[in-house]
Amino acid sequence: MRIKAKKYVIGVDGGGSKTTAVLATLEGKIIKRAEVGSSQIRNIGLKKVVDNLVLVLEKVSLKNKEVLSVFMGLPAMEEEFKSNREKIKKELLKRKKILSILKGKLTIVSDQLVGFRSGTDNKEGIVLVAGSGCAILGLKKGKEARADGWGYLSEMGSSFRIGQKALQEVFKGVDGRSSKTIITNLIFKELKVKNKESLINLIYSNNPTDIIPLFSASVDMAARKNDKVAKKILQEVADDLVCSAVAVIRKLNFKNEDFPVVLIGSVFSSKIILDRVKKGIKKTAFKAKFIRPKEEPVVGAVKLALEQIK
Repeated sequence: MRIKAKKYVIGVDGGGSKTTAVLATLEGKIIKRAEVGSSQIRNIGLKKVVDNLVLVLEKVSLKNKEVLSVFMGLPAMEEEFKSNREKIKKELLKRKKILSILKGKLTIVSDQLVGFRSGTDNKEGIVLVAGSGCAILGLKKGKEARADGWGYLSEMGSSFRIGQKALQEVFKGVDGRSSKTIITNLIFKELKVKNKESLINLIYSNNPTDIIPLFSASVDMAARKNDKVAKKILQEVADDLVCSAVAVIRKLNFKNEDFPVVLIGSVFSSKIILDRVKKGIKKTAFKAKFIRPKEEPVVGAVKLALEQIK
């Protein structure tokens, strides 16, 4: 007797440091989860992104499970890599290991949209994604507006930016060009290095997008110990996030409206940044409602996958 295949969806949330996929029932219950490395084309190239997507899809697939929809949110897919969307689809469909999974609908959008829907069921509002990278997306009446998201050298509200500023302050202190900061000792301890030469060697012998964002935790720790340099770094990054958010708010005319602002990413783990961002946005949009999602961003991909098949 042939066993009837159960029906499922797969949601994927890609990022600069990791890619998460889940297999979920048609009721939205997650039954399997997997995680692999980056799916940021800018950082690792299209081929490696496809390899990682294949790997994570393999990890969440199960025999005798019919997948009706695979919904992927990948970094910079709208603002920078639209032309690669179809290339990624074609490459995925060439991989025999996952071909059966992709018989249903395969959709690739920005990770920002996935993140937004993880925090709200509303179709309109704004999401600030501030992790290793940073990007802001606004949605209203079928229109989209974006800010930031132009790569690690430009993304002002990211943990990369925090780490970069921290590193500059560390070397200024080592040179005697500025007052000392406890960030230096915290970073040396975190990386297990004993001197500036070892620190330089470690940083420049690695991919900067892998190592520099790690310094943000040390900056936050220093700020909690009342380090003035650390506090200033976090305040500046918060102000940059507010500036980008306000640009999107103005583009979509949200200023006097009640709308959700979904805040996603490790950067918002800093109380200084979280409080300052909320206060800064309220100055422009006093009715904004802030949401820190209880669910991980990949849940937004599941929601969108389910909406697609309904």
